[in-house]
Amino acid sequence: MHTRTRITAAAFIAAGALLVTGCAGGSSAAPVDVTATPEYSGTLSILTKFAGDPLQPYFEDLATEYTALHPDVSFDLIQETDQSVKDKTKTLTASGALPDIYFSFTGNWADNFIRGGLAADLTDVIGPDTDWGQTFGPASLGAFETDGKYYGVPLYNNGKFMGYNKAIFDEAGVSVPTSFEELIDSCPTIRAAGYEPIAFGNKDGWPGLHYLQQLFAYNVPADVLEADFDPETATLDDPGYLKALEQFKTLVDTCTDTGDGTNGVLYTTAQEALAGGKAAMYYQEILEFDTVTAEGNALTTDNFGFFALPVPAGAQGDPDAIEGAPEGYLVNAKSPRAALAIDFLKFVTDKTNAQTLAAPPYGQPSTVVGAVSAETSSNAVVDGISQVNEASQIVAWLDMVTVPEVADAWLAGGEAIISGSATPDEVLTSVRDASESAE
Repeated sequence: MHTRTRITAAAFIAAGALLVTGCAGGSSAAPVDVTATPEYSGTLSILTKFAGDPLQPYFEDLATEYTALHPDVSFDLIQETDQSVKDKTKTLTASGALPDIYFSFTGNWADNFIRGGLAADLTDVIGPDTDWGQTFGPASLGAFETDGKYYGVPLYNNGKFMGYNKAIFDEAGVSVPTSFEELIDSCPTIRAAGYEPIAFGNKDGWPGLHYLQQLFAYNVPADVLEADFDPETATLDDPGYLKALEQFKTLVDTCTDTGDGTNGVLYTTAQEALAGGKAAMYYQEILEFDTVTAEGNALTTDNFGFFALPVPAGAQGDPDAIEGAPEGYLVNAKSPRAALAIDFLKFVTDKTNAQTLAAPPYGQPSTVVGAVSAETSSNAVVDGISQVNEASQIVAWLDMVTVPEVADAWLAGGEAIISGSATPDEVLTSVRDASESAE
């Protein structure tokens, strides 16, 4: 899922400096020939974000199948969790040891590797006019596009929704809320029925940012929000930011049982509260839909439902926006096995393997056209991707879409709102200061 470990701006900037100077494979290297015929021998190294159940077997199985086709090819799989992939990527970058293929978020995260010359230009093999490129949804493919060139292989798409337990809603006598205010009003009733209204764990900082980014999209006009992601054009003076921060605080105080202690709770603990029938709701990604209803959980597929975070009354932004982004893989621009890496990624994203990825137990909605369907995926995943595709816009994750200094300020600000150690005005001032210093 789209979870991510906190990384300080200073640490990432230090790694970024290595990218620019070429110490970790910078732009001074001659470009690899991505159209070359692969040599089916040697060891292919891959950094994934698929460690742990139920995801870990996916790449392991693919590697075994590929080796069966090409016996002289072996694999070095570096399988990281949602919480460790950032730090692992930073370490490998700083040491000049990035693998042949490595996981990447979209937005500013991928741009750092592209600008530093560490991501191979794949336009000739995956551009929208190529046979391979045409197998992906255009929006997903375009998420890794920079200046007309295509650098990434989008593996799965994603979006953020409020998952809920239908049986608990029925028991408490509440309906799916149609406004943010109705959501808040439902929480005391759910608590009175003996359940935690919304399970929430913010120990890693990013879960709070998911709420904030969706609320920003609702409360701040789209063109203003887009300009404010870039320190060169940011003003962060729209009144919608303060409204969104206040709404977030209201939700934490009214709807979560951990309150200001949320900053010490893991997101997986919150996920388990919904899966175990202890909480009525949990704000989650499509990637988690099949996880919370996995076999053995108290929450069954029949009792699982989801809805977009409801729009607050009087919001001045885009009511039809959904927060989310595809995630995928880059090829190391200095890899002597780039052609083999591309061949393997074509294998990973062929229709059969894409359908396997989209089906339970993985439930990762593949970006390959036609892979997500009623025949391959759970109803919830199919419906979730349909809503993402129908959204007026997809607003990228707040800690990925802006520069590290500003992302860190938002992370600290979200935690401060939860704990009550800073007011919305104070948080916004700190983010403005970080944005101005980053220009």
